[in-house]
Amino acid sequence: MTQFTDLGLSAGLLKILASGGYDKPTPIQVQAIPPALAGKDILGVAQTGTGKTAAFALPILDRLAPLGQRPRKGARVLILAPTRELANQIADSVRKYGAAMRPLVTTVYGGVPIPRQERALANGVDVLVATPGRLLDLIDRRALTLGQVEVLVLDEADQMLDLGFIHSLRRIVPMLPKQRQTMFFSATMPPAIAELSRQFLTDPVKVAVTPQSTTVERVEQQVTFAEKRDKPALLAATLQSIDLDQAIVFTRTKHGADKVVRQLAAAGIEAQAIHGNKSQPQRERTLAAFRAKSLKVMVATDIAARGIDVPGVSHVINYELPNVPEQYVHRIGRTARAGATGLAISFCDGEERAYLRDIERLTRIKLEQRALPAGFGAIAKAHELAMKSAPQPIPEDREERRNFGRRGPAHRPQAHKPHARPHAREGGDRDRRHGQAAAQGPVANPARQTERQPQPQRQGERKSFGGRGPSGGGGQNRRRGGR
Repeated sequence: MTQFTDLGLSAGLLKILASGGYDKPTPIQVQAIPPALAGKDILGVAQTGTGKTAAFALPILDRLAPLGQRPRKGARVLILAPTRELANQIADSVRKYGAAMRPLVTTVYGGVPIPRQERALANGVDVLVATPGRLLDLIDRRALTLGQVEVLVLDEADQMLDLGFIHSLRRIVPMLPKQRQTMFFSATMPPAIAELSRQFLTDPVKVAVTPQSTTVERVEQQVTFAEKRDKPALLAATLQSIDLDQAIVFTRTKHGADKVVRQLAAAGIEAQAIHGNKSQPQRERTLAAFRAKSLKVMVATDIAARGIDVPGVSHVINYELPNVPEQYVHRIGRTARAGATGLAISFCDGEERAYLRDIERLTRIKLEQRALPAGFGAIAKAHELAMKSAPQPIPEDREERRNFGRRGPAHRPQAHKPHARPHAREGGDRDRRHGQAAAQGPVANPARQTERQPQPQRQGERKSFGGRGPSGGGGQNRRRGGR
């Protein structure tokens, strides 16, 4: 039986692992740590919850010991992650494993003021964990350089591509030294990731602890067929009937997540949502409550759920099936963690049957059919009446509260009009074609955005624009007065 002492780690790291009760490494750690300690590039395929963070964090810490001089406005190690939550989780793990060394670990991502991050980087850091968009923001502001990075890690590389970070990655990697160690870790290995690895890795050691896209073995997987209009009642009935420790409910959209929270509130079930339109303090409060088990039900989108590592999640409910089958693997990986078992229940309407076929083809598993609850027709009618009589909840976000009720429910910001941030990424990183505002705060009020008048393009119209309103009346009067 392999022990951590057999992997070649330094005595200091072994002492920290022993004090934390870690003695037996996971399969991904057994295969990845020795070649990583030797300085080899690593291409790792492992599902979430298999211990891949330690598989790259421990060799990195071994390489950094003893701590050397930090490059000014730079970092010795760069770890890229797709979301804020995953970035924070990685940083916490590095700090925990390196407690005796006390490395300086900093995270940078959108949704928080950038000057604070510039100050944190001024004197250099040992380990920088970043989302790609904010990393490029700091480079463009000359607050960060990558010329002295010794190790590059891409975690959840498949999710990087799903979020459209491929162009950011192709801009970031050439800024790094050619002589470096690079480690790729991903839960799935689609062709695009394989091609990316060939571009960024040099003669990598390939590590795969499970067959590609195999779902977690300890998760019981079921599917219930229901009409789309019946899903709110079905979700409430399911949560009330199962022996629930904690559950994550997945939706495909941010607006859908907020809507599910309101529907559950009407049924007397407390839930909170986490997605890219929530401010960073909101997301942190929701995750803290979920980890402390004071919140039983959390509603999440696929992207925001990356980095959620909560051992007590007993159920995953796919309120909407993902249109990308690989996302199903990530979703159900939120349960059955740390050796526990879990239950994944999927709701499938008529339009989603093709998604279900793709999932079963990818995972090579036929989902067990779960029947509708007894007397579901009456349950659905009662839930519909409860929804009609339920009061509108007051938004938690300060900007949404400021505008709440101004022009009736149809104009409240919780509707999250799709044109509010057409290129917004849920990870908190703004689209490169838009200004800093998208990366530094909550979503702007959609009602205000629709009221803004575009600046005229013709020179004559620009001269009169703004004189007495967009019609340009003031400008015409001024021209008459000047004749």
